[in-house]
Amino acid sequence: MDRRKFLAGSAAALSMGTLAGTAARAENRAAGNPSGARPGNPIAVSTYSFWHFQPDAVVKIEDCIAMAADMGFDGVEILEKQMHTKEPAYLRKLKRQSLVAGLALRGLSTHQSFLFPKAEERKKNIDITIASIELAYVLGIPTVRINTGRWGTSKDFDELMKNRGIEPPLPGYADEDAFPWVIESIERCLPAAEKCGVVLGLENHWGLARTPEGLLRIVNAVNSPWLGVTLDTGNFLEDPYERIEKIAPKATHVHAKTYYGGGMWYTLDLDYARIAAILRKANYRGYISLEFEGNEDPKTAVPKSLAVLRKAFCTV
Repeated sequence: MDRRKFLAGSAAALSMGTLAGTAARAENRAAGNPSGARPGNPIAVSTYSFWHFQPDAVVKIEDCIAMAADMGFDGVEILEKQMHTKEPAYLRKLKRQSLVAGLALRGLSTHQSFLFPKAEERKKNIDITIASIELAYVLGIPTVRINTGRWGTSKDFDELMKNRGIEPPLPGYADEDAFPWVIESIERCLPAAEKCGVVLGLENHWGLARTPEGLLRIVNAVNSPWLGVTLDTGNFLEDPYERIEKIAPKATHVHAKTYYGGGMWYTLDLDYARIAAILRKANYRGYISLEFEGNEDPKTAVPKSLAVLRKAFCTV
């Protein structure tokens, strides 16, 4: 993807998110709040929305921040795998850029797995998670998305999605064996999280957290203020609203999926007004972070997604 064309091409679509935010503030004033105080939830965008792991379409974090600011978002979530360097000078540059752009760096999504029978493999991933916590601290990011991990018995992610996120355990093991591994591994990350003031958010992201029951079993067993839930609206492929409602009280960060152009692996027709009502009932006031996962060009799909989320989450 030509970087200059990508940035320039987004100009025509940028006004959608800004106009939606202006409309939300006007509705808020009309509803009897003349102060213009923030209605609902602020909206961020994950840098993943501009990339999707496509090797021929690499988009640097600084370009994502620039586009997010132009499109009218309130914050940015960084996908750690998208960072081409973690040199201190580069991290300082990102912090300054987001400050000047009026954007908060609100989340860091890391990739690790605790579904390993061998303790030494789990220790490697504990170290990866702690390094992500420390990276978030340097960037001033308050929450890190973590996963339980997967068994790795699927040939690839495409096969996992074909099987609706269900994956058989390794031979000789069962899911029941793995819950203690995940719980212990997260507990070993908590001292670093507390020291850095960074809340871990366990996502309903396949593996043992594919169901609300599995996710809550882990979160409740750990029982720490430094572990919450990163609620992903697109990772419950069946009965999403009932399942979202079950985990909403534990949410500390929310990922909102959209699928313009058809989903890369699947498409869900999500009712965001209904989801917003569920989160309001759970008294969730935090960020809604867009993860656009469709095939349409991000320069048009991301502003359209922002307009949808503003309408659902930014009115009272």
